[in-house]
Amino acid sequence: MARIAEVTRTTGETDITIKLDLDGSGRCDIATGVPFFDHMLDAFGRHGLFDLMVRATGDVEVDAHHTIEDTGIVLGQAFAQALGGKEGITRFADVAIPMDETLVMAAVDISGRGQAYCELPLPTERVGAFDTELAVEFFYAFARDARVTLHVRELAGANSHHIIEAAFKAVGRAMRFACELDPRVSGVPSTKGSL
Repeated sequence: MARIAEVTRTTGETDITIKLDLDGSGRCDIATGVPFFDHMLDAFGRHGLFDLMVRATGDVEVDAHHTIEDTGIVLGQAFAQALGGKEGITRFADVAIPMDETLVMAAVDISGRGQAYCELPLPTERVGAFDTELAVEFFYAFARDARVTLHVRELAGANSHHIIEAAFKAVGRAMRFACELDPRVSGVPSTKGSL
C-alpha cells in the first residue's frame, strides 16, 4: 500500500504543489523562493526519511509569510491524505534533537485533531533575510491541516539558526516515527476506533 500524496493549492497569494511519500528515503527537491525555508524543509524531509517535492511561488515581494504559512497548510494536507485511514500506524512519537548549544524536543500525536503548541524563544528577529517568527507559523499551519497534535519546545539554545533547524529536524523525525507502520497494531490505534 503506497502512502503517497500530491496536493496543489492556488490562492491570490501563493501557488503550491507538494508531493510526499511517507515511506521514502529522504530524497528532497525543494523550491519555495525562500532559501532558508528550503533548507529547513530539506532537513525536515531528510531526517523524517520522507521523499518530498515542494514547488511554491508566492508574494515574497511583500514578505515570506504567505509562502511559509501556505506551504505548512499544503504539507499538512499531504500528510493527512497519505496517512489515509491511519490503520497500523504507531501514532505517538517524541524526539529531542541536539544541535551544538541547542536542544529542541518535538512530540506528536496523529490524533485527528489539528493543534500545536510551540515554545521557541528565538534570540533574533532574523536569520539572514528569514523572519524567525515564521517558523512557528509554519508549525501551526502544518499541525492544523495534518490534523495532528504537535508540541515543539526549545530546551536549550542561543543561536536562532540552530534552534529553528533543530525544530524542523525534530518535527521531521517525530512525524517519521509516529507515521511508521507497526505490525503489532491492528486497525486504528485508538480506543475509540477512529482518529
